[in-house]
Amino acid sequence: QVQLVESGGGLVQPGGSLTLSCAASGGRFSIAALGWHRQAPGKQREPVASLSNTGITNYVDSVKGRFTISGDDAKNTLYLQMNSLKLEDTAVYYCYTTLYGVVYWGKGILVTVSS
Repeated sequence: QVQLVESGGGLVQPGGSLTLSCAASGGRFSIAALGWHRQAPGKQREPVASLSNTGITNYVDSVKGRFTISGDDAKNTLYLQMNSLKLEDTAVYYCYTTLYGVVYWGKGILVTVSS
């Protein structure tokens, strides 16, 4: 059974940094696509960043140059390094993986950017 568990969220001031982690288990993630979505209060969930099984990354325009997605196959862990955080980055962040055509989601972790 595929499980994804996010960690690393919390409260940070504008301009600060956080690194989210997503520990995956129950699958062969070296062949999977992975990524992060987020859902801000009162808004729909939106894609943030993705990482293909060939190492190709994509980012939503609002985070380009500030966020970096990466993965560690040996640890089965996905990361999202977030720098220069803004108030509008406040959201619940969800990691996901697409494995054999099935999408699996973590439960999400809250990131709050506030002064």
